[in-house]
Amino acid sequence: MRKKILLPILTVFLLTFFLKNGVIFAQDLSGGLALPIPVSDKNVKDGDIITVTSKGYKLSTYAYDPSVYGVVTANPAVYLKDTTGKSTLVIHSGKTLVRVSTIKGPIKRNDLITSSEIPGAGEKADANGFVLGLALEDYTNSNPNAIGKIMVSVNPHYNATFIATRTNLLQNIKAVAGSPLLSPLTTLRYILAALVTIISFILGFIYFGRIARTGVEALGRNPLAARIIQLGIVLNVILTAGIVLLGVGIAYLILIL
Repeated sequence: MRKKILLPILTVFLLTFFLKNGVIFAQDLSGGLALPIPVSDKNVKDGDIITVTSKGYKLSTYAYDPSVYGVVTANPAVYLKDTTGKSTLVIHSGKTLVRVSTIKGPIKRNDLITSSEIPGAGEKADANGFVLGLALEDYTNSNPNAIGKIMVSVNPHYNATFIATRTNLLQNIKAVAGSPLLSPLTTLRYILAALVTIISFILGFIYFGRIARTGVEALGRNPLAARIIQLGIVLNVILTAGIVLLGVGIAYLILIL
């Protein structure tokens, strides 16, 4: 009973202590803890998407950036004090306003948001890849280059829920190649898909090479049967293409299941 009473009292005391001593500040707008991050880009705006690079923290500049870190916020609910005076407050997890465009179409509530080619701005995610989080508001604008702000639940992660993806297999594999954040199971799926694709192409080319050599030899021995031999070569070429397509199909199923 004493523990149940002391715990909330202790929590209130600690929060009061930190607030009074300037360690944590609280406001009422964005939700989540904002951290002071040394962003190298100058004139970053409230709502800009930030990514991690080998040269430090910068504005995101391309879609499905696997190194997206968070969002610049001017009005966080809770934030740590910047002792250097050279940092920018960035939310890595929580909800905050994000700069977005309609490059990939109007944004609806619960659409996934990813980075875009517009520096610092987001767009609707319509393919597998890294996303920033989930839209909590609608946004429409006839000008795809115009920038607006919507509330987004920030949670950077890899998304693989799009079955009717517009990207091809190689683009999906490329999007994942630089990611250290995937689960072991997801990583295994992409490795298997890549292996199946490569093996199918290798088998297809080996089979095609044998067909071509055999066909040329057959034509040299029996020129009168040229049409029959040519028909056989065509059928075998179709079979080769079938082997390659079957491998790509199996790899695709591995990715979506």
